Amino acid sequence: MSRKKTKGKSVLPGFGLTMGITVTMLSLLILIPLASVLAYTFHMSWSEFWELLRRPNVAQAFATSISCAFIAAVVNSVFGLIIAWVLARYDFPGKRLMDGMIELPFALPTAVAGITLSKMYSDEGFLGKLLGAVGIKASYTKVGLTIALIFIGIPFVVRALQPVLEKLPATYEEAGTMLGAGRAYIFARVMLPELTPALLTGFGLALARGIGEYGSVIYISGNSEKEGTQVVSYIIMQKLNSGSVDYEGAAAIALILLLVSFLLLFAINMIQIAAGRRTKQ
Repeated sequence: MSRKKTKGKSVLPGFGLTMGITVTMLSLLILIPLASVLAYTFHMSWSEFWELLRRPNVAQAFATSISCAFIAAVVNSVFGLIIAWVLARYDFPGKRLMDGMIELPFALPTAVAGITLSKMYSDEGFLGKLLGAVGIKASYTKVGLTIALIFIGIPFVVRALQPVLEKLPATYEEAGTMLGAGRAYIFARVMLPELTPALLTGFGLALARGIGEYGSVIYISGNSEKEGTQVVSYIIMQKLNSGSVDYEGAAAIALILLLVSFLLLFAINMIQIAAGRRTKQ
């Protein structure tokens, strides 16, 4: 009997204390601030809430944020897969440096990234001149906005795929080659099904980050209502920085962003659970 009781105990005791600290920190840092968003939103009536969301600039900002974030997430999924494949499957000089540079968008302040990108892709910038030569204007357009979202979203896809690729045996590819299958067939029918959960996870994280991004896009987008380059986060900042601060309106728009992010994260968790069940079978 005593052996069974000892076996069931945790190596590191103190569950009650650590659980209490966890719940307290979770409440103070996440739950209470999120609840305040709901509280401010409830100060508005339903008619005021819907009237706010149907305003042309707000509706346009949501359309711009979601569409540009979606395009950026798709681009990141393609190139993030390629980068993760190279880092996981090949050894070459400078590999560790390249691997570390993937984390740069996480470490770099988003405002610094926005200033740098807006300068590089302006009409006088190096990359802006190259794009201008083929008739593409990047700075202060949705093109530049999407480029900024690609920059801040690429690490999510690479870091989601890289561990899966590193654990995926190379024998899968070798077996397909020995059976006479081509590279495209092996990738589409053997590798891609194994990578799909991680790829969708990275896509969802990049999309969620892009929809609510502010610092890296505020300079390069131009924030023009006429050109349709205002993002949702900029509309929120407008309401908080105006002469008459509109906390209720800002909270209502933030609530929609919160719901979108929650649904995306919920979908990501469902994908991970399904992938875990598939692996155990």
